[in-house]
Amino acid sequence: MNNIKELISFIESDILNIRRTLHQHPELSNQEYQTSALVKEKLTEYGIEFQTGFANTGVLGIIQGGHPGGTVALRADMDALPIQEANQHEFASKNDGKMHACGHDAHTAMLLGAGYALQQQKEDLHGTVLLVFQPAEETSPYGGSQPMLDDGVFDQYTPDVVYGQHVWPSLPVGQVGIRDKEMMGASDRFKVTVKGRGGHASMPHDGNDALIITNQIISSLQTIVSRNVNPLDSAVVTVGRIEGGYGYNVIPEQVVFEGTVRTFKPEVKEKVKQRFHRVIQQTAEAFEGEAEVTYYDGYPATINTPEWAQTARKSAQRLLGEEATPSLDPALAGEDFSRFLLHYPGAFIWLGTQIEDADNQKPLHDSGFQLNEKALPIGSRYLVQVALDTLQILAESKEGDRSAS
Repeated sequence: MNNIKELISFIESDILNIRRTLHQHPELSNQEYQTSALVKEKLTEYGIEFQTGFANTGVLGIIQGGHPGGTVALRADMDALPIQEANQHEFASKNDGKMHACGHDAHTAMLLGAGYALQQQKEDLHGTVLLVFQPAEETSPYGGSQPMLDDGVFDQYTPDVVYGQHVWPSLPVGQVGIRDKEMMGASDRFKVTVKGRGGHASMPHDGNDALIITNQIISSLQTIVSRNVNPLDSAVVTVGRIEGGYGYNVIPEQVVFEGTVRTFKPEVKEKVKQRFHRVIQQTAEAFEGEAEVTYYDGYPATINTPEWAQTARKSAQRLLGEEATPSLDPALAGEDFSRFLLHYPGAFIWLGTQIEDADNQKPLHDSGFQLNEKALPIGSRYLVQVALDTLQILAESKEGDRSAS
């Protein structure tokens, strides 16, 4: 096998340029046309076979090794967020109201870099590596992974194992976050319309204030986690948006609020969801109002397969040292990669990308979010390493099966 570090060093400037080009020209979910075109251009340049027609803009790169074996899929998401970038660096977003504030530009660039390195040693590979460039990760509850699956992205080449990698600003460069099971939470959404009777602010007895009803509902929703969920389990109910009212002297007849429910365990999600509907309806009725609830079942929880999470951890340690995989807690942020894990074993991984001035590190989805670009070649090298290690395990397993028979 060729030296991974040397191969990635050779392509490192390309990885950086791809990331910066994508960062300057972010595209929202299901609009990743230029991004998809750049991916296809680079795959062609690197001599990598690819297929299209998955979830509109999705692309599947295919690297078939010179020897038979298993199949490993590596996934990167491509879409940006509807955020106005606050950074002033030379490659800041040129598209108003759009920003790569979640690192998907880096994910795409690192996977292309890994693809180049794997393609250079394809004749030595025992098996196939799939490069999955996925659109629309940010469009919960619909997402882009399920549409890719529905369009047959894995019909011809079925992965034995799938991996996803995400930049993680709370981890220093050179560290990788991997858990054996729970990585990220289920992310449901809701929209509630509360209806009362409007009126003049000076005569509240003639109306039925939807703001008051909404206030009581939101306060009551907070008791679901504190009084209905086992303290040893995880759950969050957050209201992130409220809209209602016309003026200081008007009692509104309608208020709309939206938010999210986050959980890990399916049974906890169902309990929270059941209580959510009941609390809203009965609180509204208690104040002689009405409530219309739209509840969106979003991404399921991202649960790693222990066997492959452990393989991913060993790959990180082989590449970066024994101390590179610190123990860490899961996050209740949602991730569309979870739907791949419902169908195929694998693992989701956090790549340390903390900037050098850690005190000023902005979180994901912040208008000032930045990542440490020193992590880019590390991320590409890691994807190559985990793919090679997994293919080796799969090859040994298949050989063992043949010997046993």
